[in-house]
Amino acid sequence: MTVDNGVRVVAGSMLLLSLALTHWVHPGFVWLSVLVGINLIQSAFTGFCPAARLLTRLGLK
Repeated sequence: MTVDNGVRVVAGSMLLLSLALTHWVHPGFVWLSVLVGINLIQSAFTGFCPAARLLTRLGLK
């Protein structure tokens, strides 16, 4: 798996987790979805993505 694909998996998983937590635990977890979206937008403009750095350190290419 490449880092780009890994970032998509992490982002999608975080969004699904956030939506599940919002539905079953507390409505405030919707802010996690907002933060994931903001991070995706800023990484498109700046090229900096914390998830990509983490996945690179974990050995993805």
